[in-house]
Amino acid sequence: MEIDNDRPARPRGWRPDIVDIGRLRTPRWVTPRLLRLGVAALVAIILLSGTVFQVQLEQVGIVLRFGRYVRTTEPGLRVKLPLIEQVLKVPVQRQLKEEFGFRTVEPSIRSRFSEASFADESVMLTGDLNVAVVEWIVQYRVTDPYKYLFKVRGLTETFRSMNQAVMRGVVGDRTVTEVLTVGRQEIATTSEGLLQELVNQYEMGIVIDQIVLQDVTPPDPVKPSWDEVNQAQQQRDRLINEARAEYNKVVPRAKGEASQTILQAEGYALERVNSAQGDATRFKALYEAYRRAPDVTRRRLHLETMQRVLPQLGAKVFMDKGTGSVVPLLPMEGLKGLLGTTPPKTGGGQ
Repeated sequence: MEIDNDRPARPRGWRPDIVDIGRLRTPRWVTPRLLRLGVAALVAIILLSGTVFQVQLEQVGIVLRFGRYVRTTEPGLRVKLPLIEQVLKVPVQRQLKEEFGFRTVEPSIRSRFSEASFADESVMLTGDLNVAVVEWIVQYRVTDPYKYLFKVRGLTETFRSMNQAVMRGVVGDRTVTEVLTVGRQEIATTSEGLLQELVNQYEMGIVIDQIVLQDVTPPDPVKPSWDEVNQAQQQRDRLINEARAEYNKVVPRAKGEASQTILQAEGYALERVNSAQGDATRFKALYEAYRRAPDVTRRRLHLETMQRVLPQLGAKVFMDKGTGSVVPLLPMEGLKGLLGTTPPKTGGGQ
């Protein structure tokens, strides 16, 4: 700025360290037209920055005009009326989560958790009047941005309160053993269904993806006793399993042997009965034949008996009762070694 030296001197008492604005003069290159252009450029920048906005791929934009909802914008470069319209961005493609009983300070492969205590969230009373420490994570997504923003006041606090109410109710219906051991998956599944029903009732515009029980433990003062109980239960289960294994090895084998003996006895009895019945039927048939022709039957029986007996006698010589000569009978081969290769001659002159 230039100082006008033609102005009269200041009265006595004037302090030189105070700038006299009246003696300041605008530079010659600053013209009114240039000032207007600068002001217009500044206003244009302000209006442009308040008009254009960017919506990311995982978001949608909720445009409010004087605080009232007017439209929803898709991802991309969008415009709005400056000063009178406001944009709220809602992540609809991102999975959100809420943690209970703990807080993650730095998520990574080795996550770092807060050392603060959140016992008011995690300590719960079970159905058998015991205490368990339950830590869990709720993962959810926004499906209706309008409901998510405007249907429930203080949605995050309300949603967290609903989670705690549902989890405490589900844990309160089960024993401490179920909560700490075999019932964890059932608790998570049941809580997920109940929480989704409650969220739909409140019209929050979110959907529950899953509930994960992060850590379920007894309180620190009773952990040593609980570990001893677990060891005793594991030893009991081991002995029971060993006894069942021995039972499954011995009892089925004994049952199989018993069944085998019974089946053998039944088969033997059936064989004897069938054999006896066959003998009786055969005897009855023989008797009927004998009754019809006694002589023929007697002779047939005699011949059949001799046919079975004679081959077992070996080398024998039979003499006819009416003659004194030797009559060679079967088997002829058996007599060769006894009488020589030449059979004996029969007849008087030979």
